[in-house]
Amino acid sequence: MEEHEDNVSIPEFNNLLQADPNLKKYENDFRRRYDMLRKQVLLLEEAEGGVDQFTRSYRSFGVQRLPDNSLFFKEWAPAAEALFLTGEFNGWDKFSHPYSKKEFGKWELTIPPKSDNSPAVDHCTKLKVVVHTKDGERLYRISPWAKYVTREEKSVIYDWVHWDPPQHYVHIHPRPKKPKSLRIYEAHVGIGSPEPKIASYNNFTHNVLPRIKDLGYNCIQLMAIMEHAYYASFGYQITSFFAASSRYGTPDELKELIDVAHSMGIVVLLDVVHSHASKNTEDGLNAFDGSDSCFFHSPPRGEHTLWDSRLFNYASWEVLRFLLSNLRWWMEEYCFDGFRFDGITSMLYHHHGIGSGFSGDYNEYFGLQVDEESLVYLMLSNHILHNLYPDCITIAEDVSGMPALCRRMEEGGLGFDYRLAMAIPDKWIQILKELKDEEWNMGNIVFTLTNRRYGEKCIAYAESHDQALVGDKTLAFWLMDKEMYTNMSTMVPMSHIIDRGMQLHKMIRLLTHGLGGEGYLNFMGNEFGHPEWLDFPREGNNQSYHYARRQFNLVDMDHLRYCQLYAFDRDMNRTEDKYGWLAAQPAYVSAKHEGDKVIVFDRANVLFIFNFHPNKSFQDYRVGVEAPGKYKIKLDSDEVQYGGHGRLDHNTDFFTEPQPFNGRSNSMLVYIPCRTAIVLANEEIDYCY
Repeated sequence: MEEHEDNVSIPEFNNLLQADPNLKKYENDFRRRYDMLRKQVLLLEEAEGGVDQFTRSYRSFGVQRLPDNSLFFKEWAPAAEALFLTGEFNGWDKFSHPYSKKEFGKWELTIPPKSDNSPAVDHCTKLKVVVHTKDGERLYRISPWAKYVTREEKSVIYDWVHWDPPQHYVHIHPRPKKPKSLRIYEAHVGIGSPEPKIASYNNFTHNVLPRIKDLGYNCIQLMAIMEHAYYASFGYQITSFFAASSRYGTPDELKELIDVAHSMGIVVLLDVVHSHASKNTEDGLNAFDGSDSCFFHSPPRGEHTLWDSRLFNYASWEVLRFLLSNLRWWMEEYCFDGFRFDGITSMLYHHHGIGSGFSGDYNEYFGLQVDEESLVYLMLSNHILHNLYPDCITIAEDVSGMPALCRRMEEGGLGFDYRLAMAIPDKWIQILKELKDEEWNMGNIVFTLTNRRYGEKCIAYAESHDQALVGDKTLAFWLMDKEMYTNMSTMVPMSHIIDRGMQLHKMIRLLTHGLGGEGYLNFMGNEFGHPEWLDFPREGNNQSYHYARRQFNLVDMDHLRYCQLYAFDRDMNRTEDKYGWLAAQPAYVSAKHEGDKVIVFDRANVLFIFNFHPNKSFQDYRVGVEAPGKYKIKLDSDEVQYGGHGRLDHNTDFFTEPQPFNGRSNSMLVYIPCRTAIVLANEEIDYCY
């Protein structure tokens, strides 16, 4: 094997080594992974009709209506003794419609049309697969390829519902071009209204999309879309991989949501969960054919002890068919623009990240603890998606810091476009929990925000859904806590706590936006300082929806300060849209002054100045800047409309002097009030990026 690896050539591996010479030691690991990928791609190209057909197996598996209105059913159930189809169409007869056994564990059934030539199974009627096991058991199952499943109010179990409407939704608007700067609004359809109930796709389309557009986000990351029987799992325990969750509405209503987003120039990503699957058997994938394996590894390898869920066998041909076709399905059928791959760390390592601290030692990322089968599955997914859809965006959620995750496969990477900068929100929570304002360490904050692998793009965020979950609190609530219930009125002067919270909320977001990555993410509602936390209805809270909603109504009340935070978030995104700092090279940090609590950096020829000092303002404060010329304020967190104190005159022109300062060629004198962040742009530069 070793000899063979030495012959494998990664076309642009030297690019990776130039960026990180420490990886030279692991060249054999990279070569082995690349060779596994290459072989897998060759196998797929030689497979049934090539990659394109293999990855669109949703056109042959599950149920298909043929041109003559016959219905063709096909499943993979290698351990089954016999398969039957039952449902409303045959009066739930368990034996009248047997599947025929084919090779490689496949089962097929064709049902001719009714006498009036309409299909034998009507649209929106229930079906079940009856699986007879070798032990003589009879199991009732949902097809893994089911495109629509619903649950009746009193029932616990989901039902497979045949979805074949007379008119299918036709997308009108083309996909927008891939944004150079990615500004992501992370959203959950079900909590998208102030009402204590599960909100709908239609509500999101008509009430939430216009807000996202107004806020200046150009990308939506939709959570909890793949069907999950347990609402409180936040969408991470998937039961039906091809079904869009019916608790929010119909497949066509989700298609319309995406179509309308596209009409607004917004791309839509799916939070895809291929790292594990729900343990449910009656309405999930688990034990579909009666065995403890099928789509999964047999226990213990096929079980995630912490998540209490099943783990896929990524080396299995049929699992590859299922998962790769699943990615194609969401791209083709619903016109998603890409994916955030959830739980990557669990896939990359045999230990799934459980009990592993990840110190950053490179030995942690290579060798026997790495699960190369699932790693190559991720490479394969990226290879296929980017080849078929050049503008497709893929984002990896990995806490381990795996090197080359976001480098191209030709360089030996895994091929993701972005990784989530997961250390940043942890740092902000830690600071707010543990440190007094005068103890904030500017150098440590800057280090956390800039500590990323060279040449790998990051999505920076101050907080996501993770930080809002029950047991934790939003940043706004960490900052202002119970005063948010009583002191958010604009009719009264700000209390000390509200004043501090308002200013720091804006500064933390802008610093993260400007310095932390090549993309920015916000979780719905947090842009305006949503109070409290997020908690789904469950036994422990009496099935309450009180915390499973987003109170957008707070923004619409002019007498409350939430609209001021909303306005700042909107103008921060719009300022980025104009100057393009996310698409630019990383920032040059010219000052991180511990005594003054000041951070200064420039990026994309835009100058960012932060004064975190709780009570010291600075007159004639010298700051370094690279490009000479006249600068003007373009964003100011202290503006009255953002809940600030209006201490800066926006008509002021700031002229540079040819006096080098803090490693920059020029410098100028500015006034920076305490707890204020400002963005200045050079009036003499054309900012077309």
